[in-house]
Amino acid sequence: MPKTDEADEVLLLDLLNTAPVVDGVPGDDLADVEAGREWLAAHGQPPSEAEWRALLDARQALQALVRGDEAPRSLARFVDGVSYRPSVVGDGITWTLDLPRGRSAAARAVLAWDALRASSPGRLRPCANPECRRFLIDHSKSNSARWCSMAICGNRMKARRHYERIRRPQAG
Repeated sequence: MPKTDEADEVLLLDLLNTAPVVDGVPGDDLADVEAGREWLAAHGQPPSEAEWRALLDARQALQALVRGDEAPRSLARFVDGVSYRPSVVGDGITWTLDLPRGRSAAARAVLAWDALRASSPGRLRPCANPECRRFLIDHSKSNSARWCSMAICGNRMKARRHYERIRRPQAG
């Protein structure tokens, strides 16, 4: 089977992270059709209302799946009608991805999720900061990344743990 390309992995992670909580306030980068069209165009996807609506549904399903709240079967509707078509080119075979009209970005994100699941199990996960709603793909050799951003969530969580340690009464 053809591999999902890096752009689709970026599409997946960017999609998962379109509903962040910033300073305790939930946000949504896909809040309306115009924002959705701009996001789709910026990611090289067809900027239609149908694509935006399918993307919203795929985001919800993928977020729930990565958090462990849904089973993979919840993604079936996004890959229905997807196929790979082989062509002999030069001295090899080239694969062309055929995507359903109006769901192509959603299908790409789901295919990217599956490629990560198969090639890098457990590397796609939610940020370990319980106040954050972002996700990360851990590319570290040790598979030990915990936060979407060391500078933001990682620093906050470490500072919070340090503060809690120094506030606890010392046993003695």
